[in-house]
Amino acid sequence: MTENKRRALITGASAGFGRAVALELAEQGWDLIITARGADRLEAVRTATGARAMAGDISDPAHRERLAEVVGSGGLDLVINNASALGPSPLPSLERYPLDELGAVLATNVIAPLAVIQAVLPAVRASDGIVVNISSDAAVGAYEGWGGYGASKAALDQLTAVLGAENPGLRIYSFDPGDMRTDMHQAAFPGEDISDRPEPRTVVPALMHLLESKLPSGRYVASELPVVS
Repeated sequence: MTENKRRALITGASAGFGRAVALELAEQGWDLIITARGADRLEAVRTATGARAMAGDISDPAHRERLAEVVGSGGLDLVINNASALGPSPLPSLERYPLDELGAVLATNVIAPLAVIQAVLPAVRASDGIVVNISSDAAVGAYEGWGGYGASKAALDQLTAVLGAENPGLRIYSFDPGDMRTDMHQAAFPGEDISDRPEPRTVVPALMHLLESKLPSGRYVASELPVVS
């Protein structure tokens, strides 16, 4: 790794939006640390990007500790908390939502991203880096069946906002990519055709604009951002 090569940590990088972002950043010359639960698909992304790949569950404290060790004390220019858990499929109403599964969703979508940030924040500060937590329109809209996932993303949005206020020298973003054609979105609509949703790679330019724009910390929606030409 060269001295001026930017470094990024991406969770949930084996598929969907995380994979698309990893491919774009690698194309731009970034040095990547990637993680996801699916070892085989993560290995394919590692092969395509040259990243340092560590398979594991981001909700597991031992796995997060290993990630922090890989990041080390050097600078970290970017953290993308993309790993998410949908919860039960088909999506249940809150009246029937299994509470143990809600706990698992919160552990992955709220506690794990904060724990990752806590672990690597010194490295982010050393690079005047950026933190991006991937949000959802379910965080701000009331959609039947989306109560568990939406509540977790709303909590993540609030954590992101407070982290931004507590770290005025950094850029800390919630980024809502909108609906995409991903495995998670398909699981939310089992048996339905979701081919009308955009591919994750089509949303990446909006994120690239956010990273390069110097916009203040806050919540941003992909469809409302210009794209990098």
